[in-house]
Amino acid sequence: MQKVGIAYHPLNARAPELTSRLSAVLQAHGLEYWQCSAWNTAELRKHFEGTDVILTIGGDGTILRVAQALDGELIPIAGINLGQLGFLTEIQPDEGSEKLLTLLAGKGWCDERAMLEAELRQTINGQPQTMQFNALNDIVMARGAIARIVEITASVDGAVVDTYKADGALVASATGSTGYALAAGGPILNPNSTDMLLVPILPHVSLQHPLVLNSTSVITLKLSTNSPATLSIDGHISIELLDGSSVTVRSSTKRTHFLRIDPPGHFYASLSQKLKRTTV
Repeated sequence: MQKVGIAYHPLNARAPELTSRLSAVLQAHGLEYWQCSAWNTAELRKHFEGTDVILTIGGDGTILRVAQALDGELIPIAGINLGQLGFLTEIQPDEGSEKLLTLLAGKGWCDERAMLEAELRQTINGQPQTMQFNALNDIVMARGAIARIVEITASVDGAVVDTYKADGALVASATGSTGYALAAGGPILNPNSTDMLLVPILPHVSLQHPLVLNSTSVITLKLSTNSPATLSIDGHISIELLDGSSVTVRSSTKRTHFLRIDPPGHFYASLSQKLKRTTV
């Protein structure tokens, strides 16, 4: 390992001290390293060439931003948790220096996660527009600021499942199954699964059950609304949607990679503790 990146949460008060401490460890071992705000996608991408691992300092949201910037690049992420739940992060701040040395010694393993690919189609001022995205966690179509349900017709492989009268609907990867999808009543998938979830959000007189779909499925969500709605990509990219907008979601050929220290079973061993933390 020759070059290490540090991507930090720019608004977390604890991030500067931890960034400084880890930088000192890297410098003491004669390694090349860089630091950058995880919010600055353009600047992050300038540093990727030759980078062996990116340490994220923040919570799961920080990792999602770095994963968006990587966009399938084969640089693994090692997350140091300054957030609350930390389903994606593995290292606690007080063990950051010690576990960093373990990673530098080549004792980690690669955890590969499936991603989603989405295509948004909508007409604005009479002009059809198409936008494409990749996501590690989820694609969410939901109502906007006005507290009024929307209608979303969900189809799988061309067959209509239901028209949800709801706050929204989402498609989640296995990684995203512990996020918004879980809060909306979805199941928890094995983190290395390539399956996807289709989950309605607070449905009213509609199919209430989430669906587990295989990696070859193609999911389409079509919006019917009298009020502006929103498309959210991994919780930090937000696009206003108009009536008639549709988004098609499928498994992406891209992957996000993590450099882990704890064994694979640690996900299940820590699950109960992390979920209990949500009730505090």
